[in-house]
Amino acid sequence: MRSVRLRLLLLALLPLVVLLPLLLGVTMVRWIDKYDQLLLAKVASDLRVAEQYFGRIEAAQAAEVAALVQSVRFAKARAVGGEHFKRFLAKEQSKMGLDFLLFDQSDESTMPASLRNAAIAASRGATGAGLAVLSAQDLTNISPDLLKQASLPLVQTEAARSIERSVETRGMVLLATHRDTVGQDLLIGGLLLNRNLSVIDRMNALIYREDAGHEMRTGTTTLFLDDVRISTNVRLFSETRALGTRVSEVVWRHVMGQGLPWLDRAFVVNDWYISGYVPLSDVTGQRIGMLYTGFLEEPYKMQRNATIVTLVLAFIAVIGLSVPIFLRLAQGVFAPLEKITATMERAEQGALNARIGVVEAKDEIGAVARHLDRLLDQIQDRDEALRDYAENLNDLVEKRTEQLSEANRKLEETYAQLVMSEKLASIGEITAGVAHEINNPVAVIQGNLEILRASLSPQDQTALKTELDLIDDQTHRINIIVGKLLNFTRPGEMSDIATLVDPQSAVEDALVLVSADLRKHGIQVTQCHAPAPSVRIVETELQQVLVNLIINATQAMNDTGTLSISTGPADRDGVAGSQISVSDTGKGIAAEKLDKIFDPFFTSRHAEGTGLGLSISQTLITRAGGLITVESQEGRGTTFFVWCPAGDNSS
Repeated sequence: MRSVRLRLLLLALLPLVVLLPLLLGVTMVRWIDKYDQLLLAKVASDLRVAEQYFGRIEAAQAAEVAALVQSVRFAKARAVGGEHFKRFLAKEQSKMGLDFLLFDQSDESTMPASLRNAAIAASRGATGAGLAVLSAQDLTNISPDLLKQASLPLVQTEAARSIERSVETRGMVLLATHRDTVGQDLLIGGLLLNRNLSVIDRMNALIYREDAGHEMRTGTTTLFLDDVRISTNVRLFSETRALGTRVSEVVWRHVMGQGLPWLDRAFVVNDWYISGYVPLSDVTGQRIGMLYTGFLEEPYKMQRNATIVTLVLAFIAVIGLSVPIFLRLAQGVFAPLEKITATMERAEQGALNARIGVVEAKDEIGAVARHLDRLLDQIQDRDEALRDYAENLNDLVEKRTEQLSEANRKLEETYAQLVMSEKLASIGEITAGVAHEINNPVAVIQGNLEILRASLSPQDQTALKTELDLIDDQTHRINIIVGKLLNFTRPGEMSDIATLVDPQSAVEDALVLVSADLRKHGIQVTQCHAPAPSVRIVETELQQVLVNLIINATQAMNDTGTLSISTGPADRDGVAGSQISVSDTGKGIAAEKLDKIFDPFFTSRHAEGTGLGLSISQTLITRAGGLITVESQEGRGTTFFVWCPAGDNSS
């Protein structure tokens, strides 16, 4: 019995003091890795936002310059010329917030050649925008104030590469140009980014909004000219920005030398940051600087370490409390076990009347002891019954065989049902994942659509209203269809409201959605519509069915053929309704497959498709009280008929 006690103690304590610490260690290592990956993913997302914002600034500046050139007031001022035109340009420059606004006529150009060449390179076509680096002489020729703004004393920075310069006099300029493609005259608007703190602060505020209760993250954003910080909200001291400091050499070689983004921890001025860098190129494609976003590593590092220490201390506390409690409780286990062992030894020797007797314990060990007594009672009863069964053994075996056969049959049926249930459950999980992946880009499309609308002028909004509304409607439709697919995997939760739908309108709407696919495959479409009553169905569901049938027909015709669609009134079993037929000139469906095409997971295209399209379509039409039928001949094509009962206008 001593060995049993020892083994029970080892079995209980081994997972607690050996396996659990090992599991905790492995879990913490994986958690730390995932935590670091999450931080890098966050800074990558912040960097993408910064790039998009920078692109929006370029586009907006180019649009303003182009709009000015094309305006009537510009034409009038240009016609007057002289000082009047100069004052006009100065006024417009101030309104647009630019550092300079120059008009250069090709036949009497006076601006620096490098600026004119950069402007021409930026204006791909008529209007363009991009970055350019101007020398100190170019800045002085434009305006001495620009050279003063651009000049930055270089600050000795830890981990930066060694250079001989002590001051940065070049300027990074965001150019927006509009070129007269006939006369080659240029209107050039420039925004000097050196010391331009308003741009960098707006960008930083957009990326690192302080949410209530989440003030730990200190985000920073920086523009670099080569390796010099020309505009930043990184602090050298408490209120002093780190203008003129330089990036670490390892980052400079990776980003500027190799032209690759940097997503990792990096030493920034005087501390470690989770950092993202991306190279910036001028209008000629040459790398001239970097765009940076990042946030302090220390708060996250402290939080991570505090979590690890808390978990380790909690684990140690659990071990310290569990071991003494277990040893104390174990003392009440072994006495009933000894009694159980003695009774089992007597039973093994043939004493079927051996019993443990009354057990005072109310725990599991006591329950086992009482259960063992009941088992011994059953064994004794069954021993007597077996003796009685000996004379009728053959009959009993036959009876048991029949029962086993029936049980085996039921087991096979149950197994088949379980396989199908598991398959449907897997499809449901896959559908949920696909719906999530679809909804994410749809949300991005809708968000950018709102940004596009906000950035368009009222005239452009009016001109593009149809296209914008179509994008909005169809992204909304994607959300609805994804919801329908999810509802198909959960039939008990469908609750969409049916409306009266005109069959011809439904066909035309479906053709709009698949028109690009039809053109791609060279499919000719013919339509024939007769006046037909409206049907009561969820409109998007009918469109989904028609789109599925049209796509199937397109794939069956293999890049050539004619798609014929017709609508008209039709009665079935004395019930008035409308019928839509979709015919193709494809290869047709084999007769032995016609009865299976509406089965879930059945598909004739083994390399593609899930086999759910026609099954879902049949479910949607059947739920509306309708019916889908098919006629097909191999080599001559296939026709699907969608019939739905006429809707009640009063309901």
